[in-house]
Amino acid sequence: MPKKAKPAENGKEEGPAPCKRVKVEAAGGPSALNFDSPSGLFESLISPIKTETFFKEFWEQKPLLIQRDDPALATYYQSLFRLSDLKSLCSRGMYYGRDINVCRCVNGKKKVLNKDGKVHFLQLRKDFDQKRATIQFHQPQRFKDELWRIQEKLECYFGSLVGSNVYITPAGSQGLPPHYDDVEVLILQLEGEKRWRLYRPTVPLAREYGVEAEDSIGSPAREFTLKPGDFLYFPRGTIHQADTPPGLAHSTHLTISTYQNNSWGDFLLDTISGLVFDTAKEDLELRAGLPRQLLLQVETTAVARRRVSGFLRMLADKLEGTKELLSADMKKDFIMNRLPPYCVGDGAELSTPGGQLPRLDSTVRLQFKDHIVLTLGPDQDRSDETREKMIYIYHSLKNRRETHMMGNEETESHGLRFPLSHMDALKQIWNSTAISVKDLKLTTDEEKESLALSLWTECLIQNCILP
Repeated sequence: MPKKAKPAENGKEEGPAPCKRVKVEAAGGPSALNFDSPSGLFESLISPIKTETFFKEFWEQKPLLIQRDDPALATYYQSLFRLSDLKSLCSRGMYYGRDINVCRCVNGKKKVLNKDGKVHFLQLRKDFDQKRATIQFHQPQRFKDELWRIQEKLECYFGSLVGSNVYITPAGSQGLPPHYDDVEVLILQLEGEKRWRLYRPTVPLAREYGVEAEDSIGSPAREFTLKPGDFLYFPRGTIHQADTPPGLAHSTHLTISTYQNNSWGDFLLDTISGLVFDTAKEDLELRAGLPRQLLLQVETTAVARRRVSGFLRMLADKLEGTKELLSADMKKDFIMNRLPPYCVGDGAELSTPGGQLPRLDSTVRLQFKDHIVLTLGPDQDRSDETREKMIYIYHSLKNRRETHMMGNEETESHGLRFPLSHMDALKQIWNSTAISVKDLKLTTDEEKESLALSLWTECLIQNCILP
């Protein structure tokens, strides 16, 4: 998931305090993750730390290490992905670079050992055993159902894309040099043991991936060894490296990553452009031309700076008086690229409406709410400046799990659009446990039935009247 970028220069800022270590003893019966709700899943991932404590003391601030003595949870973690899974996965057609990287850290640098084209398991195992290479498997949730189940729930919980990689490293070897990522990182130790070294960040909450020379990062802020069932979190920008101790079996760990390009800065970039576009329709000064030769100046003039500052203050005042924030691109990008709802079987409930057609006397309720976003945008069928805004509803029910987080794979948006006059009725549906179609705030009965039918056809609502 991390993007390659130029290494960052060392800064002088001090990083967070060393991570907290929590030792957990097995309690009574078998331990498992809680899939009842997105919040329940996250709570079980970081147990016994409470979510309120986690976000107050650790999130984007400092690492958290949870070491567990829980055989049941360790067994469950081991089932998520094993070295032995690679043989069957390779038989399905995996490719170097796209699906699998083979690499090793040599003299503080990453050495890529990929071959060309299709991955053959015997060659992969040979490089693993003889060259002591680390196998990095990209986005295993595309193939492993339980990881799909976990990451889909986490995307609902965070409201942000959640990717993953599996790292399998032989004994006495290291795959990657010291580096930092542009994502929040959750580590689950699946097989064997992995020795970790964490360092204070040179770029807190980094927006880019970067490699650091070991002689420039000082001593580790914390060293520890993860065993199956253990959990580690650290914020983006945390410098880290990990190796499998010699004399032991191989190590397998899962890196779950989220919050890439999901900052306030990204949100501002997404919202301000729409706000400027809308304001310029009403404000003559924003539509006035720039002074002649402004773009040819070596430095921005004082007059231009004052004008821009004034416009920004005016936009801030306008923002204070609005209820709707235009965040169309970030919302749409998230929904278009996230996982579809986890389901067992052929997934017919995601593509085929169930129950009776909704009528005026029907009672309906929203379903898959965490997989739907509403946003406002210009009418895409018109290109003139007077085009009115429309309500766009995007959903991820028809997304392809096989392309999740693969970057260069083409994705398409799925959803509906309605005129602004439908906003109150849509909010009724969104904010109600169940609502009668005839009570929707629309002018005519035909509009009410049409809205319900459109949402039902996309599998976004259920008809609560049983056939």
